[in-house]
This record gives sequence, C-alpha cells and structure tokens, in this order.
Amino acid sequence: MDVRLATDVDAEAIETIRVRGWQAAYRHVYPVEDLDALEVDAGRWHARLAAPPEGWTTVVAVDGRRVLGFATVGPSRDEDDLGELYAIYVDPGEWSTGAGRALLQRAEELLAAEYEEATLWVLDENPRARRFYEAFGWTADGGRKAVERLGVRAPEVRYRKMLSSSSRS
Repeated sequence: MDVRLATDVDAEAIETIRVRGWQAAYRHVYPVEDLDALEVDAGRWHARLAAPPEGWTTVVAVDGRRVLGFATVGPSRDEDDLGELYAIYVDPGEWSTGAGRALLQRAEELLAAEYEEATLWVLDENPRARRFYEAFGWTADGGRKAVERLGVRAPEVRYRKMLSSSSRS
C-alpha cells in the first residue's frame, strides 16, 4: 500500500468511498433510507483536486491502482495558525487493513510541515472513529457544534493534537 497525492483521476473513487463510508458508519445517526439514497457525485472532487482551496492537500491510499481511502488537510476553519484534518475515509471493505493508519500518518506529516497543532471534527456518535483518533494521540478539547445533514442535527466534537516539529523548517 502506498499513500500519494490525489489527482483529478481519483475524484470518482474518493466520492464513492465517502458515500460508502457514510452508508456504513452513520446508520445509527441518519435515516437509513436517506443514506441508501446518497448518490456519488464526483463534481466537487474534480474541482477541489484540479484547483484546491488555498492550503488544502488531499492524499489517497492505494493498492496498485485501486484507491482504498483518502484524507484532506489544510488550514483550520476555526482558529488561526492551526491546521485541520478535514476528512479521512477508508472504503468500508478496507477497514482495519492499515489504510486509515497510513492516511492519518501522512496527514499528520503534511500538517506538521506547516503547523504546530491541528484539529479535527468528528461526530459525537462515531465511537469507532473517536477510538481511532485517540489511539494516535488526538484528544477531545471541549469544542462542540451541531451540523445539520440529511435532516438530522448531529453533534460533533473537536479533537486536537500537537504535531511533531521535525518536519517544519
């Protein structure tokens, strides 16, 4: 397995993994019929990968040509001078294979090259993801918000981590 920068060619796989991840991980949070009706629309990923917002980087974990998962990082949307892990998804069929670990490690390296500290937001009711982040030293910092998606207002919690300065110059 390798982790590399995502390209426009990866847009369809990235969006497919995001949709499949929602359908598998959030069945206890969002209406099942709405999750099952989610469509793969890679348009926003084509745009983000062709001309990413300033400071954004997306990487993919691949096995040969097959995309197993992705992660996106960049500047914090909440606090100045912090980085943020915006998204990390692994295809549900590849959970517990090391793809998530490889993506998170690469995401942290990218963030550490620019920032001393980073945050991420995760659904409060996503214990699997929360355990995953905690295993890598991320800790809940008390930040909370609720985001409405699919007609449900779901609470999210913010995690924070000090990053290694070895990558920063």
